[in-house]
Amino acid sequence: MAARKAAPTTLHKGADQWLNVVDGSGVAIINGHRTQLKAGTIVLIEAGDRHEIRNPGRTLLKTVGVYVPPANRDEGNELLAGRGE
Repeated sequence: MAARKAAPTTLHKGADQWLNVVDGSGVAIINGHRTQLKAGTIVLIEAGDRHEIRNPGRTLLKTVGVYVPPANRDEGNELLAGRGE
């Protein structure tokens, strides 16, 4: 089996992200702090936090993310900080 590439560290300049784990397990790395993820876990990733979500297992990690205010336009481009247009 080929080695998995690490996901890039990301940030959202103008939006907080609430991440709800629906199924599976993994780890969230937020500003260097590791949090174990499992079904039922809810994590707050604040605007500007550097973060990475990893799934080291063989099963899917299913999550639902809510951004407040919205972080992306419908076509996927990031909105400017604090802009919901």
